[in-house]
Amino acid sequence: MGAMERIGEMTSAGAREYLTFRLDQEEYGIDILKVQEIRGYEPPTRIANAPNFIKGVVNLRGTIVPIVDMRLKFNCSKAEYDSFTVVIILNLHSRIVGIVVDSVSDVMELPPESLKAAPDVDSVIDGDAVLGLGSLGDRMLILLDIEKLMSGVDMALAPDVV
Repeated sequence: MGAMERIGEMTSAGAREYLTFRLDQEEYGIDILKVQEIRGYEPPTRIANAPNFIKGVVNLRGTIVPIVDMRLKFNCSKAEYDSFTVVIILNLHSRIVGIVVDSVSDVMELPPESLKAAPDVDSVIDGDAVLGLGSLGDRMLILLDIEKLMSGVDMALAPDVV
């Protein structure tokens, strides 16, 4: 499905809510319905031979959760961990995955008229994982299909996992 079809699908559903987060200087949005919880960053247990952006795993109330550092995944200039660094726990197809982001901003409701197709440019993000751009006032969000992003072959998560 192309970007325009996805934008059409998003706009036909009415306003949607997105959890917004920052990576470096950019602000991203993901469907709030995919978010299970938000936690402070704690160093995960490393896994041998995992890609560098998979920081390791944490034990979340008995569930082993892989932790993906989105700054490393998106080739941001640096990945520093401070008091604002958070882990967004996602529930994707009944699989739990954590993503490390610089900070969580807020939850935004975007009306259909604020959604635009993303420009067709080369990016470190798989084009299929970018739903489009959302704007509200002077804010511009890159809207991500977090399920597609977390199920890519390069994620090193088994295909039936996500």
